[in-house]
Amino acid sequence: MRSAQTSSRSVHRWIFTMATNSNAIRTWANAVTVSRLLVSPLFFAIIPDGPGGSWAATGLWFVLCVSDVVDGQLARKHGTTKSGAFLDPLADKVAVLGSMFVLVERGMFSGLFAWFVGIIAAREIAISLYRVFAGAKGVSMPASRTAKIKTLSQQVAVGFAVLPWTATDAPITWKVSLWIAVALTILSGVQYGIRAVTNKVG
Repeated sequence: MRSAQTSSRSVHRWIFTMATNSNAIRTWANAVTVSRLLVSPLFFAIIPDGPGGSWAATGLWFVLCVSDVVDGQLARKHGTTKSGAFLDPLADKVAVLGSMFVLVERGMFSGLFAWFVGIIAAREIAISLYRVFAGAKGVSMPASRTAKIKTLSQQVAVGFAVLPWTATDAPITWKVSLWIAVALTILSGVQYGIRAVTNKVG
């Protein structure tokens, strides 16, 4: 427990230092993105053990998802920054993957669904590393429409897993949502692979 708390504090310090040193909070969009990064650990902390759901967790997850939409709209309206282009997808992955790992650890996502989380994590990490590599080669790899829908499906799966109505009374809801999320995750990963071959990055 002590090591987990220490790790959480370290993550918060790293995010805060990186954001302030790189002038990340120069736009409203970046401010919202950094706020999502800082609030995500609070959501992880209130995810309940096992089935049952939590209205507090549901409400906070809704706020995190809405803020994702808001900072995207602000970025399109006022323009993006280099720090924003890095922090926004990072915030998405911290929120989604962090939530899924906690749901596995607390027994909500178990068995086959725990493997699904592993597949999703592997794809997200691999594509993130590839995009960094492609960027270093001067190749831009913007998120595809499928990738954006994939992120939404992952958010929906987490939302249904913590919503009391669906977590206990209709578990098939979050299970089907996670099936859809992992399918879209694999599909978007394949699409990135095709684009990599087409762009001949490497």
